[in-house]
Amino acid sequence: MDTTGHSLKRRNQQEEKLLPQIDREKLPQHIAIIMDGNGRWAERRGLKRVDGHRAGIKAVREVVEAAANLGIKILTLYAFSVENWKRPLKEVKTLMSLLRKYIKKETPTLLSNNIKLSVLGRMEGLPGEVQRDLRWALEATHHCTGLLFNIALNYGGRTELIDAFRKIWQQLEKGKETTLTIDEELIANNLYTAGQPDPDLLIRTSGEMRLSNFLLWQIAYSELWVTETLWPDFSRKELYEAIISYQKRERRFGGV
Repeated sequence: MDTTGHSLKRRNQQEEKLLPQIDREKLPQHIAIIMDGNGRWAERRGLKRVDGHRAGIKAVREVVEAAANLGIKILTLYAFSVENWKRPLKEVKTLMSLLRKYIKKETPTLLSNNIKLSVLGRMEGLPGEVQRDLRWALEATHHCTGLLFNIALNYGGRTELIDAFRKIWQQLEKGKETTLTIDEELIANNLYTAGQPDPDLLIRTSGEMRLSNFLLWQIAYSELWVTETLWPDFSRKELYEAIISYQKRERRFGGV
């Protein structure tokens, strides 16, 4: 057996040992993941950055399926931020192309697993062909009742808050509301994630210790779990480890 085969066998054995440790009665309802490290993964192998993004798609597929099989209700992946437009044009085009390929290839799998797709972010700012593919997938999976799979695209936490405040202001301008009580409920109801519970668990790959403008309102009381693993190498093993760590913690939400 080659080195790759040995590594895969060892990882599968680790996953088999970890899975029974997960308490299915205490699963986090909502897991959010900052997917980081595609570029470094490629550079360490003497490859182009875009090769790292291609490799990262496998991790997306594995994590989405694993979350659905566990019974997680909501999974949110940070795929493309508002700041990512600053990257080289060729890299951005490749990312958009990979997104289109993923949507076309994986939508049938989402359907067969009863997974509903949702987009968080300014979708109208994405290229027209990407928007068309996304709308097709959103419509195709709209009726699904299993895992809700949020993809954060053209997303920024500050941008989300700006959009929420604009929506509230528009309600006042149009006369739909004569008075509004500015409270947490009002703001939450106008976020991209309106109607969804906040993430219980936030995972970040590649060892970086920052939030990167992701779900700034929603993660106020989320449990954080950071791994040195680069995103293309992230697998069920790391997901299971994160959930097990989460289940060992006591969440006090500011209380004693």
